[in-house]
Amino acid sequence: MFKKLARCVREYKTPTILTLVFIVCEAIIETLIPFITADLVNQIKYGAGMDVITQKGILLAVMAVISLCCGGIAGFSCAKASAGFAKNLRHDLFGKIQTFTFANIDKFSSTSLVTRMTTDVANVQMSFMMLIRTAIRSPLMLLFSVIMATYMGGALAGLFVVVIPVLAGGLLLIAHHAMPAFRRVFKKYDRLNESIEENVRGMRVVKGFSREGYEKEKFGKAADSICADFTRAERIVSLNTPLMQFCIYFNMGFVLLIGSRMAINGSGVDVGQISAMLTYGFQILMSLMMLSMIYVMLTMSAESAKRICEVLDELPDMAEPEAPVTQVADGSIEFENVNFKYAKGAKKNSLEGIQLRIRSGMTVGIIGGTGSGKSSLVQLIPRLYDATEGTVRVGGRSVKDYSIESLRNEVAMVLQKNLLFSGTIKENLRWGNPNATDEELVQACKLAQAHDFVTSFPEGYDTMIEQGGTNVSGGQKQRLCIARALLKKPKILILDDSTSAVDTKTDALIRAGFRQYIPETTKIIIAQRISSVEDADLIVVMENGKIESAGTHEELLQSSTIYREVYEQQVNGKEDTANA
Repeated sequence: MFKKLARCVREYKTPTILTLVFIVCEAIIETLIPFITADLVNQIKYGAGMDVITQKGILLAVMAVISLCCGGIAGFSCAKASAGFAKNLRHDLFGKIQTFTFANIDKFSSTSLVTRMTTDVANVQMSFMMLIRTAIRSPLMLLFSVIMATYMGGALAGLFVVVIPVLAGGLLLIAHHAMPAFRRVFKKYDRLNESIEENVRGMRVVKGFSREGYEKEKFGKAADSICADFTRAERIVSLNTPLMQFCIYFNMGFVLLIGSRMAINGSGVDVGQISAMLTYGFQILMSLMMLSMIYVMLTMSAESAKRICEVLDELPDMAEPEAPVTQVADGSIEFENVNFKYAKGAKKNSLEGIQLRIRSGMTVGIIGGTGSGKSSLVQLIPRLYDATEGTVRVGGRSVKDYSIESLRNEVAMVLQKNLLFSGTIKENLRWGNPNATDEELVQACKLAQAHDFVTSFPEGYDTMIEQGGTNVSGGQKQRLCIARALLKKPKILILDDSTSAVDTKTDALIRAGFRQYIPETTKIIIAQRISSVEDADLIVVMENGKIESAGTHEELLQSSTIYREVYEQQVNGKEDTANA
């Protein structure tokens, strides 16, 4: 785990090493200053003149300035190194997530991935900063201070044989009891973020059903749970300060009491040595205190590091072939004995025994009830998921033979949940073709019946779309997503119930645009309305993950009970509406 994270240092190795070098210099100087100060005190006691005092004073001032400069440079380089490390870590995480399939994302959940890229990376960044600065400085200060205290204090240094184990043991005990609470918090962060994301995304639904109180209560429970764990942990960690204060004052009292007696009795201890012992004692105890805080932080971040490495170690559910095909010959599609399930441990297949051949350029309609497997079927074509058994072919080749990028460049999907990104309408449309001209944008929007409402906005195609497309209606969003797909000029176009929010006249005009603009493209239309698919070359009726029947509109009216019932219900519904 450490090696994997250390790779993210990369171009920031120099500031990392500089931090270590200057921290060592700072620690050495800080442990020498009390030694020189003690010598100066002793010389003043024995009648040193102003020349000696001036000389020592200048030396101390120079050392203080050097220590300050070393600390400042170390702080600057440490900040640069830790921020750069976090930047690289986020970059690697984001790049890894981009390789994930839907199955990989389902495994972690989107909110958990966001938490890992924000809260967890921030924790690891803090630990990295402490490792290259405080975690180096504190042990060095502890070591140097113990050496100098032993050299300066003689018998007085025996105090640390008692104080150090007491403080170290107490701090470790405190950290040990605080850690379980800190570890629990990270999983609860996932649930808290999930609550926030759901509430923000579904704000209109929440307000529509007046469920603000329920959402507040749900969020409050998640926040209270995190607060309780943090309160428990911080309550335990707060014992650090009184323990530290006890050890410091005990050290001061012991040194002043015993040292003064030894100095009065002429036992080889001088005033300067007592002064140095007080300073070194403080440095030793503070170093131990910082080490305990480092231990707490590292233990906390160990859980974050583990969660980050889980993402970095995750293997994409789909692998690129060794010699990938990069050209899709045409838009023909074939399903041969295809079975599919979303999870390996699932007892039931979502799709079973699928046999289907679609010629290039055909218009294919797919209808069926909720959960019949319509969306699952079309998601196998661009390899959003892989078939569990059987073979899916596009252009005469198995989809697994293509590079994923090449295959998906030739398959345009307009999904059930239409998504527009923050930016202008032009920027959203150019997701389909980054090099599309303004004329091509207008043409695609006209074919998708979006041009009229786009030009009705004061800024036209430069109108800003808010996050998630919340400032346009559902039908407008669908038409913009269709225009975006048309700009791709794909060999296969899949519309997954993407005209449900437009009226039947607009739906018919959109389909007419398809016949005119992309006649050679294979068009697959998933719809609930018979009118959206009745003029298709082939209509597939699905039920319980299987193809119940397939044929033209006229053929299915004769052969498919399901299709005929749906048709009659919709026709009768129209007649009833007209009579009313």
